[in-house]
Amino acid sequence: MTETNTPIVDYTIRLADDSLTLGHRLSEWCSNGPFLEEDIALINVSLDYVGRARMLYAYAAETENQGRSEDDICYLRDTREYRNLLINELPKGDFAFTIVRQFFVDTFNLLFYTELLNSKDSTLAAIAGKSIKETKYHLRRSKDWMVRLGDGTEESHNRCQAAIDELWDYVTEMFDMDELETGLAAQGVAVDRTALREQWQQIVKEVTDEATLTLPDHDIAIRGGRTGIHTEHLGYLLAELQYVQRAYPGNTW
Repeated sequence: MTETNTPIVDYTIRLADDSLTLGHRLSEWCSNGPFLEEDIALINVSLDYVGRARMLYAYAAETENQGRSEDDICYLRDTREYRNLLINELPKGDFAFTIVRQFFVDTFNLLFYTELLNSKDSTLAAIAGKSIKETKYHLRRSKDWMVRLGDGTEESHNRCQAAIDELWDYVTEMFDMDELETGLAAQGVAVDRTALREQWQQIVKEVTDEATLTLPDHDIAIRGGRTGIHTEHLGYLLAELQYVQRAYPGNTW
């Protein structure tokens, strides 16, 4: 099953997939952080994302009411059935890559969840209320690291700039609106992502200027996540994430 007949379920699963994939990528820093405090911080952020995914999957399962649990939705779908944004599934890369991605996504999430607080869907609004508290902390961390790395050593600056150049092509997808989200936005349920782009760009520009970094001036857009067209990396991510459930079907903690 790739899509349900309930737009709110599909929308909620999209948001959950976004959180799950990025949370899993951050978890890969466990025992690999540049120093102990940062290792622990990255895992705590990862847990925030996974916890958010759980809330969203549970709400999708409850709303769908077709006998699927949050675990079923998470563990028993294949790659083409996932609807996460591509930027979230890319490998963790080096520390600079992780920080730049987090800064881009954290900035977006702060704007997005601030708007989702006004959703006419009370459950999504409540999840947004919890998420925005975490996101403010996430953004404070990633912003500080952007400045620290960008305006640091020659190597840290170059690695940060390389990450910006690589990730920039995946940014536009964050602001895409398809028929499903446009319809839910008209009903006051979903967020109009397109309307967030200008403010996002302004915040990112201010921070990168402070960090002596440069934003690309091209508008190449790599997209496909929302329609199930993913990079090769998601398949490997899911193989690791879903291994235990696939090997021992039906087991629970």
